[in-house]
Amino acid sequence: MSEAKRITPPLTDDDIAGLHAGDRVLINGVIYTGRDAAHKRMIEAIEHGEDLPFDPQGQLIYYVGPTPPKPGQVIGSAGPTSSYRMDDYAPVLLSKGLKGMIGKGFMGQGVRDALVQYKGIYLSAIGGAGALIGKRIKQAEIIAYEDLGAEAVRRLLVEDFSAVVVYDMYGADLFKEGQSQYARTA
Repeated sequence: MSEAKRITPPLTDDDIAGLHAGDRVLINGVIYTGRDAAHKRMIEAIEHGEDLPFDPQGQLIYYVGPTPPKPGQVIGSAGPTSSYRMDDYAPVLLSKGLKGMIGKGFMGQGVRDALVQYKGIYLSAIGGAGALIGKRIKQAEIIAYEDLGAEAVRRLLVEDFSAVVVYDMYGADLFKEGQSQYARTA
């Protein structure tokens, strides 16, 4: 298995160009969170000409609704949520400068096309490993939509947050590659 590539947002087009489907990455620095309800509000803000809760230029958004932290913890369990639920929103945010999303599972063709068009990536975090992922989060702060509870937009400071590139800016799809390899060996 190849060595993980270290990335630190904000990411540039050159950073994204060096990442390919199947690459393992370790993310260090700031990432943002948001799920369905927060995405709906962000898109409404764009439609009304309002500012977003964070500048998306070069940033990554993690599809997560973390559990409350236990005493002494920064955050509770922070496993990824199913990404397809953000299919309608992701292309708009990519058009505003977002460089990638972190979640689990498939995303639609419209998102994959937008990743090629706007030079972005989709990363998969390990589903079912929320407690372990939570340990990679060193700071967590709600920055918008606090009324949404777990779905509020958060600014996270992460250290060696592990993920795998699933869709890259070249149109490669790790899920399809894996299915193809399995079909040849089955």
